[in-house]
Amino acid sequence: MAYTDAGTYGHGAGAGRTAAAMCATEQASFEDFGAKRAHFETHAVIYYEGDPAKRLYELVSGTVMLYKLLPDGRRQVVEVLRPGDLFGFSGTEENDCTAETLTDAQVNEISLKQVEKSSELQRLLTKCLTNQMRLLHEHAVLLGRKSAVERVASFLIHLVPDRGGLGCVGPNDDSADGFDLQLHMTRQEIADYLGLTIETVSRVVSDMKRRGIIRVDRSDKIHLNKVCGLCQMTGMH
Repeated sequence: MAYTDAGTYGHGAGAGRTAAAMCATEQASFEDFGAKRAHFETHAVIYYEGDPAKRLYELVSGTVMLYKLLPDGRRQVVEVLRPGDLFGFSGTEENDCTAETLTDAQVNEISLKQVEKSSELQRLLTKCLTNQMRLLHEHAVLLGRKSAVERVASFLIHLVPDRGGLGCVGPNDDSADGFDLQLHMTRQEIADYLGLTIETVSRVVSDMKRRGIIRVDRSDKIHLNKVCGLCQMTGMH
């Protein structure tokens, strides 16, 4: 299993992630401020935890995960990023986590010195970070209060464009409320993101399959049989 390309909603093409283009509404990107474009292959490390924090990054295409390692080797995936997301922020002179691609990725890089010189870029960052903080707060609730089933359901619903959460208007057609997810995270990576063991993630997925909530077509592809039904399992209702 893995994390995500937009799938197929009903019989039509899926739209992009609602929160993904978190800066798209601002009609600006790092490219407008002279950022350099870099390409990274799948599972390439963009920067390591502890590296000097000299740049900010904007994900143009692909998927990136941010994670921290505990002294005993355990890993906590703290965020999974998609196009439009910004990363590389640190409160110190060192990066506080590792950034690794889950797919081939295109990234815009801009130096902190450029940020310090541009008040317009600073305003853009403030607006983008406000929304990104909201998503992190939701993830904190998931880790701290939700059951294993609610965590996995929330994870899957988060991958469905324009569905779930506040403002969701439901399906256009109740008889075609399915959705295909192409995944790019292993079950171990999903477990590390949700604060679960790989055995628990596998058990919950198997139970959802047995109950007809999802269909596992391949190890990297899941079909949601009824998005609204899965949404009811997230603990948001």
